[in-house]
Amino acid sequence: MEIQTYLQIFIGFIGLVALAIPFSDNYKQINYKYVLYGILSQFILAAILLKLPFIISFFEILGNGVTILQNATVEGASFVFGYPPTDTEFAYRSLLETFAFGVLPYIIVMSCISAILWHWGILPYIVNIISKGCQKLFNIGGPVGLGAAANVFIGQVEAPLLIKPYINKLSKKELLILMTAGMATVAGSVMVALISILEIQFVNENLIQHFLTASILSVFAAIMYANIMIPSNQITDADTDKRSKVYKGTMDAITTGTAQGSNIAVSVGTILIAVIALVYIANSFLGFIGSFVGVDLSIQQILGYIFAPIAWLMGIPWNEALIAGELLGIKTTLNEFIAYPALAALEEGALSDKSKLIIFYGLCGFANLSSVGILISGIGSMAPERKDDLISVSFKALVAATLASCMTGLVVGCFV
Repeated sequence: MEIQTYLQIFIGFIGLVALAIPFSDNYKQINYKYVLYGILSQFILAAILLKLPFIISFFEILGNGVTILQNATVEGASFVFGYPPTDTEFAYRSLLETFAFGVLPYIIVMSCISAILWHWGILPYIVNIISKGCQKLFNIGGPVGLGAAANVFIGQVEAPLLIKPYINKLSKKELLILMTAGMATVAGSVMVALISILEIQFVNENLIQHFLTASILSVFAAIMYANIMIPSNQITDADTDKRSKVYKGTMDAITTGTAQGSNIAVSVGTILIAVIALVYIANSFLGFIGSFVGVDLSIQQILGYIFAPIAWLMGIPWNEALIAGELLGIKTTLNEFIAYPALAALEEGALSDKSKLIIFYGLCGFANLSSVGILISGIGSMAPERKDDLISVSFKALVAATLASCMTGLVVGCFV
């Protein structure tokens, strides 16, 4: 790498940390030891998950498993919704070529499989390893460590359910960690759906490896940023090994996981309809105003200018930062199900392969305005007496989760 690249990376680490300091409750009490631990742990994990040969081989096996999952989902969706066209010149599209029937079913199938793997103890074993690491590094309690780590595999509302008895006891910093980790990661239930969207843009990449790496790394970054925004040594601890079981049996895991996946799929589909319609209306209004001054205005363009400096801090060259900034802005204000298709639709050469991978990691998370509402209502229903505290830390969580994903992108860019 050239000296300018090293300098940009160095400035990037300082800048992405510095952006969080104005949101701190007490910047004088920030323990920068945890900042150092957070960045070092991301570097070590990135090296392990992206460079070790046997880990790469394991992810290749997982990648083959994803292909089987995709084919299995198509098989089930074909039976219910109709068969794919055999003639490409046919005037009408198959239902399976639409987003609703061709992509959303992946969420249902993956949610079901995640529930089964959770009940069988496979996912809890992995989650506990991540949780123990977070507890040791950042001096946090067992419940919030478990709740944060579980977001790697299950949804941002389902993860807090694992520690429901302890939510009303958590400090504001621990609530912030829980919300930030939920928004800085992408649940396993939607990974396969997003892979099906992105395959056209990342032909030679093992996307399941990158999604899992992004979520694991971002948990550590999320806790790091929560420590910056609410410096506190208050710990809520408990024996999380004795928590009650989530599912009563394998069949209950299948039915409950499927029902949860259906709810997520319907929520994703309906929010996309509303959000895309609102963006169209806003762009029409901005275009009308811009026509008077001879400027082509759009939400995407405005967001690009706002987020371009952050994209540069992630290690993306300035001549590509505007495009990357647009994607970051779309994901933060709208959601990742709009940002990732926009990334997939980029013209050849719009971003270099390295920049595409960095922004892939930057977009990997639920950090958007709608997720704030989902988390407040979801966790608030588990502990109604903490709803005011959830609201008070919600904006910090959105900022922290966004910066956590960006930090993960910067770290991974050092290994590309």
